Amino acid sequence: MTTSQPLASPPLALDQAAAQVSAIRQQIGLVVLGQDDAITHLLATFLSGGHALLEGVPGMGKTLMVLALARALGGRFSRIQFTPDLMPSDVTGHAMLDPQTRTFRIRKGPVFTNLLLADEINRAPAKTQAALLEVMQEQQVTIEGQAHPLAPPFLCLATQNPIEQEGTYPLPEAQLDRFLLKIRLDYPDAEVEAAIVQDVTLGRVGHALDVRRVNQVVTLEGALALQQAATRITVDGRVIDYATRVVRATRRRPGIAIGAGTRGAIALVRASRALALMDGRDFVTPDDIKGLVLPALRHRVAIAPELEVEGLSADDALTSMLQAVEAPRS
Repeated sequence: MTTSQPLASPPLALDQAAAQVSAIRQQIGLVVLGQDDAITHLLATFLSGGHALLEGVPGMGKTLMVLALARALGGRFSRIQFTPDLMPSDVTGHAMLDPQTRTFRIRKGPVFTNLLLADEINRAPAKTQAALLEVMQEQQVTIEGQAHPLAPPFLCLATQNPIEQEGTYPLPEAQLDRFLLKIRLDYPDAEVEAAIVQDVTLGRVGHALDVRRVNQVVTLEGALALQQAATRITVDGRVIDYATRVVRATRRRPGIAIGAGTRGAIALVRASRALALMDGRDFVTPDDIKGLVLPALRHRVAIAPELEVEGLSADDALTSMLQAVEAPRS
């Protein structure tokens, strides 16, 4: 078995890393308008070496955003359209008999890539969704008892439509917990929406998932160097304590039936380093943690039935809870 070794990457200075991330953002912004927060959280996921679940109604640019990121980063890109008849082996690969040599050989599936788009992941049954658990957690795939590591970097971005429930299979908690962030794409404001309509009809931005205007900004080695730069951002012990207290507060808050686990605090700290890097800082602030509470925890909590009856969401419960947790002042 050949083990994939991480590509050697020279250390990046903070200002160089911030400039490269800004260039990636600029390229994505050429074709995706009015989703600044979503792009920030997408880049935070990439820099943290995590995975993200993108949720939004059709036409919000979920798939376009992922395609733009893939083009800006370079490397290999795969897309899986999740459907009810998709099998786990269609995702991971399988062993097949070679008629010439009469031996079994491994046919690797589309997960053997650098950036994987799992489109409409909730349209496949649980056993197919679960095919991503190992690769997202361990960055390897086991076929016929043999582990096959993936070459870094590996990023899984899944999309789902929140309003269409018929014919879908909700992701189980174990699957949701593998996603570092759950990114919501909301309707743009009036001015941005008018600008989108104008630019698309005049052919100035991406249309029909056309991302040819997006240029590659970094190599795979450069992408790994950016991720390594994020790990060197300083996180004060008081900030880690604050992130932990925020997560623990979800377990005691009235209206939240199931609170977030320890992975929630880990996600807050990991992604906050990415926010600091994007801002050109070598340290994390409590505001970085606050800005990530919703995308890092909304898929890790379950709200009580009485809140659902009132039309309140996990975001509402988390926003209310955050106000009761004191942040460090210095």
